Amino acid sequence: QVQVVESGGGLVQAGGSLRLSCTTSGWTFDDYAMGWFRQAPGKEREALACISSSGGNTYYADSVKGRITISRDNAKNTLFLQMNSLKPEDTAMYYCAMRVYDYCSDSWSEVGVFSYWGQGTQVTVSS
Repeated sequence: QVQVVESGGGLVQAGGSLRLSCTTSGWTFDDYAMGWFRQAPGKEREALACISSSGGNTYYADSVKGRITISRDNAKNTLFLQMNSLKPEDTAMYYCAMRVYDYCSDSWSEVGVFSYWGQGTQVTVSS
């Protein structure tokens, strides 16, 4: 049974940091690339970052580049998102998902090639 569980969200002041985690089970984690997304109320789901199956390649959205870092621990089937210098506009539900390939590519942000979504973890940044 596939399980994807995000954690680590919470309430933080602007300028603060959070580290999100995504624990998975039910598939061979290190066979697939992974991604982080977020969705704010009334807005479309936004792709934030992608990491290849080995962790050797990463891609970031321009809107968050330089403030976030995606990483993974294949031994623990866990994906991470380190977020720094948080802003009120970062407030959203954050999701992780499995990409159906082992690599990210120039079209990495396509939502349609991601599967196995978690329920999300809420991040709220106060001003």
